[in-house]
Amino acid sequence: MHTNLFVITGGPGVGKTTLINELKDAGFLVVEEDARKIIQQQMLKDGDALPWKNKTLYAKLMLEASVSSYQAIKEMQRSKPVFFDRGILDAICYMNMEKIPIPPAMKAMALAHSYTSKVFILPPWEEIYKTDKERKQTWEEAVFTFKRMKETYLSYGYEVIEVPKATVGLRRAFIEKEIETF
Repeated sequence: MHTNLFVITGGPGVGKTTLINELKDAGFLVVEEDARKIIQQQMLKDGDALPWKNKTLYAKLMLEASVSSYQAIKEMQRSKPVFFDRGILDAICYMNMEKIPIPPAMKAMALAHSYTSKVFILPPWEEIYKTDKERKQTWEEAVFTFKRMKETYLSYGYEVIEVPKATVGLRRAFIEKEIETF
């Protein structure tokens, strides 16, 4: 596993993007969420690769984009920490949740593209949860997604560290303290 590639994951609407932006503002290199970019692009061109239209095509694009983002960072050969707003396993988890068959090549791809052994997961937080035109999941679906993300990363051998519900500054400080040993 690589020692400088960190995933921040969790269900929808838990503050991941806000935290990623805070880390970026603090000088860290970040990789923005591919899933939301795909949804935005598909909505702009009236495409079908959307989680509420063609889940299989959406999942395929999400996995391809996640691998592409990972490879672009690896080619940079950075020694400083990099934070990913979701990782390749998020796409695998989504496919499992939606009962989309996962070809063996995709599972192999997830194993071949590893991150740091510590994965940060943000827990469901009802007080800040809200839907929008790209995030249509109910609160119950958000909680279910959190549980499945945690199970997925654990099943692939990652240590899943829950980031406390706190201000974005305290969340950033928590993560900075956790990565001091890397």
